[in-house]
Amino acid sequence: MSALDEIRAERLRKLALLEERGINPYPNRTNRTHEIGQVLGGFSVLETEGGSLVINGRVRAMRTHGGSSFVDIEDGTGRMQLFLKKDEIGAEMFELFIDTVDTGDFIEAAGTPIRTKSGQESLMVSSWQMLAKTLRPIPDEWYGLADEDERFRRRYLDMLLNKEVLENAKKRSIFWNSLRTYLLARDFVEVETPVLENTTGGAEARPFVTHHNALDIDVFLRISAGELWQKMLLVGGLPKTFEIGRIFRNEGMSREHLQDYTQLEFYQAYSDYEEGMRMVTDMYRTIAQETFGTLEFTIGEHTVNLADEWVTYDFCEVLKNEYGLDPLTASLEEVKSALQKAGIEKEGETMSIERGVDLLWKKVRKTISGPGFLIGVPVYLEPLAKKSEKNDKVVERFQIILAGSEMGKGFSELNNPIDQKERFMKQQALRDAGDDEAQMADMDFVEALEYGMPPAFGFGLSERLFSFLANKDVREAQLFPLMRPRD
Repeated sequence: MSALDEIRAERLRKLALLEERGINPYPNRTNRTHEIGQVLGGFSVLETEGGSLVINGRVRAMRTHGGSSFVDIEDGTGRMQLFLKKDEIGAEMFELFIDTVDTGDFIEAAGTPIRTKSGQESLMVSSWQMLAKTLRPIPDEWYGLADEDERFRRRYLDMLLNKEVLENAKKRSIFWNSLRTYLLARDFVEVETPVLENTTGGAEARPFVTHHNALDIDVFLRISAGELWQKMLLVGGLPKTFEIGRIFRNEGMSREHLQDYTQLEFYQAYSDYEEGMRMVTDMYRTIAQETFGTLEFTIGEHTVNLADEWVTYDFCEVLKNEYGLDPLTASLEEVKSALQKAGIEKEGETMSIERGVDLLWKKVRKTISGPGFLIGVPVYLEPLAKKSEKNDKVVERFQIILAGSEMGKGFSELNNPIDQKERFMKQQALRDAGDDEAQMADMDFVEALEYGMPPAFGFGLSERLFSFLANKDVREAQLFPLMRPRD
């Protein structure tokens, strides 16, 4: 029998002892009158009043000396010491506590607030009851879960042992709610769009495929937070919409890539990407301040201050300076040559000008700290954005660049149905040639555009922004990242 099995067997014995005494070790209800945070926050008043109160929590530490026991419990709002004296609660209840309670158990304690001789704010316990008897011990609080795989698999223990993980969960909530509040305050309507789609749209990514039994059709899990659907809502007369939802991309994993994650997308009629840049700058500063309490961040090897003036980078100029390559006129052979000189692995026969230029940009992007906007992207890299009125070979699109990565993308939305259909056909040709990340041609969307969509600005960001500002791997920043099943 392993050490864990022995501990579990002993706890099962204690569970049986409680049941033999007629005590339910998992009662349905509690008698709590105060959260621990409330008690600690108003301790002096409660101590003066001298009344009895009831608190609940998980046992985190126990120290017994003769007829006294000091117990630390935690309820998520704070941590407080219980003081149990045999003379105070009676020998029977005191001994039952010693015989059946372990660290990790959830208990309820009634009593009065006191200060110990050392000045510790405590609760002098007059009675107690078991709320949930645990059968497995929590790993050592000081050493925790050393293995990252185990930390992710048993995130609940990681939270118990690492307060930073718990605080990260709270900040994650603040992050998304600050975005939601920002948009709602500006009269955006929150919407929900389909997760299962006949045709994926709104991004270039490899989708997950599943089968819909009732309709007997194969469908895709969406790769964007309703981009084409939200633009159909603009056609339908909603001028401002947004969605915060889960998206799925069947691609590789890295410090900044996952297969399922949360994304925000919003769309605003009668606006363009220049107005959008001003809005997004303010939005990023707002959510950063509300979530992290600062605008200055260290992200990997980069130092970023969102309060600085945001720099504008021109896509074509960056690639000309870095590789001597003009993305607007380069041939496939020139792109392949630049890839080879840059030490970027080719993708064999599926290589195209589009894919090659994108790979070249992604390499140089890693050297840019930002904050800034990347503009002047070739039309062939963005099938959903309007062409620039100054240069019809590029689109009115920007990417936010922070710490060497893309942290959001927005553009003046393409609302010309003829142009949109032509670009979809070019993307479909890339798919037919083997590029499974190229966009699918969505003729239903083209049909909607033929009914008329107002000029609009659209923008999207993912939880990558949160993970970068927190200076964490994107998997670390998720609550429960997907794991390969144990063998």
